Amino acid sequence: MKRIGITGGIGSGKSVVSNLLRVMGYPVYDTDTEARRLMNSQFELKAQLIEAFGADIYAGGVLNRPLLASRTFGNPKQIARLNAIVHPAVQHDFERWVFERRETTGFVESAILYESHFDRLVDEVWLVTAPEALRIERVKQRSGLSVNEIRRRIAAQMSEEEKSRRATHIINNDGSKSLIATVLSLLGV
Repeated sequence: MKRIGITGGIGSGKSVVSNLLRVMGYPVYDTDTEARRLMNSQFELKAQLIEAFGADIYAGGVLNRPLLASRTFGNPKQIARLNAIVHPAVQHDFERWVFERRETTGFVESAILYESHFDRLVDEVWLVTAPEALRIERVKQRSGLSVNEIRRRIAAQMSEEEKSRRATHIINNDGSKSLIATVLSLLGV
């Protein structure tokens, strides 16, 4: 299976591209969704998280995400610890997912494709971009976060310039060109 990574900063539209691909019949592995599933269902992963962050991060067997976030946010050592536990589990699950598929092309969506080293597991990377002002407006409308909170999240992510240098293809999602036409062109359809 040809593996294509989809990445982009918050509010860029990477999920819109992923949803278009799903509608077109392509399988898409969403790392955020699958990480949440694994953290709540995989016994070994849960045990590692409990050992690292305390038994109280699970209530009734369900991960208390806000509590875990409060123990990691703003602390690079704790974030690295969390990532060292979760990223390998998600990557292993992705490999299993690929093995179970019969399609010739599959996609993986990840906001932190490079930071999590998922880029090593794909054949090419599609970077979805949009101007920062448009990204801020999109996130503000869907999340209710303040502009300052959104800017902090943008600043915490790898820069668009760095991602652009490393990406195979760049999808400009500013509304100036049909997103569907761009995706179809990249697919060679």
